[in-house]
Amino acid sequence: MASFRDLLTATKAQIREVDTAEANEQLGAPGVVVLDVREPDEYEQGALPGALHIPRGTLETSIEMRVPDHETPLVVYCAGGTRSAFAAKTLTELGYTDVVSVVGGFNKWKDEGRDWTTPATLTPAQRNRYKRHLLLPEVGETGQQKLLDSRVLMLGAGGLGSPAAMYLAAAGVGTIGIIDMDVVDESNLQRQILHNMERIGDRKVDSAKKTLTLINPDVNVVTYDVRLGADNVMEILSGFDLIVDGTDNFPTRFLVNDASVKLGIPVVHGSIFRFEGMVTVFDPRHGPTYRDMVPEPPPAELAPSCAEAGVLGVLPGIIGSLQAIEAIKVLLDLGDPLIGRLLAYDSLEQSFREYKVQVDPTNEITYENRDRIVVTELDGLCLPHPLEAPAER
Repeated sequence: MASFRDLLTATKAQIREVDTAEANEQLGAPGVVVLDVREPDEYEQGALPGALHIPRGTLETSIEMRVPDHETPLVVYCAGGTRSAFAAKTLTELGYTDVVSVVGGFNKWKDEGRDWTTPATLTPAQRNRYKRHLLLPEVGETGQQKLLDSRVLMLGAGGLGSPAAMYLAAAGVGTIGIIDMDVVDESNLQRQILHNMERIGDRKVDSAKKTLTLINPDVNVVTYDVRLGADNVMEILSGFDLIVDGTDNFPTRFLVNDASVKLGIPVVHGSIFRFEGMVTVFDPRHGPTYRDMVPEPPPAELAPSCAEAGVLGVLPGIIGSLQAIEAIKVLLDLGDPLIGRLLAYDSLEQSFREYKVQVDPTNEITYENRDRIVVTELDGLCLPHPLEAPAER
């Protein structure tokens, strides 16, 4: 029977190894993934900057979900170079075509005085709270930490904002901003599940903060009890990674569109009407925006609000939950977000339909033109042009 040393020698003969100097040169190269295959307790003590952590024991079941492209260059390391050698052989057998193992591993890297970091890690309480996320290879501890570091702004604490904010708080989004200048009314309670009878007359942002803090006290809830306007929209939006739009009027939607395009912030858009709803994602850097879908607002008589036309109370729970899913997908770069796609839901038919949203070539309010965008507000039914000429700046 072959000894462990013989097995290791045979394994190293089948892979490519690099020293720490060559690994350091590859560290910043485009597309290169540095893969740490040590155990969690080792990783927590220090790691190479930007390393993807997948313990050797879960490599076969996790790597293809975390690194789907088999042509991705992989620089694999462990503590001393043994586990990374076996990991490199496994990766090659799985079809990865550009894999190297670092001789000497992290111990040699650290002894040579090269850059390393202490990764942000979850506390035992957080590992228990988010254990169902941690079981998902597509999320794992790295993804959960990213959610905890994320900042999401909720536009509205009403029908759509309620389920979306509650699920994002439960998921561990670290900072949730809520902007709403309304008070809780008894008529809200048919659908706005952030609030309850005891809070009738309270400011909605205060009620929302109480609910979200009870769901997850680790989440920092930032409230804005103000009207969103051209005078404050840039300042408020600029502090967030993503916007969840639960507004119910065209002036605010156009205002948010122009500000988010100028700032390059994705918007998860949702809307509801009677028994129907829709969800899409507007990412100004990678796809169409609200102005591509709705070039200009319709007359007021053709766009009644839910207060005028009614809405089935459960409907915003479905649409708001879909918005929360899309928000997490965007934050973690998971799956295929609804960028360039509009998902329409009919509760009476219990059906979903998907429509393409195309970039309008005549729309000048784009991220490429961001320096020329002037964020203004709709004045009645008149739409001022938000793109000033360069000579007028």
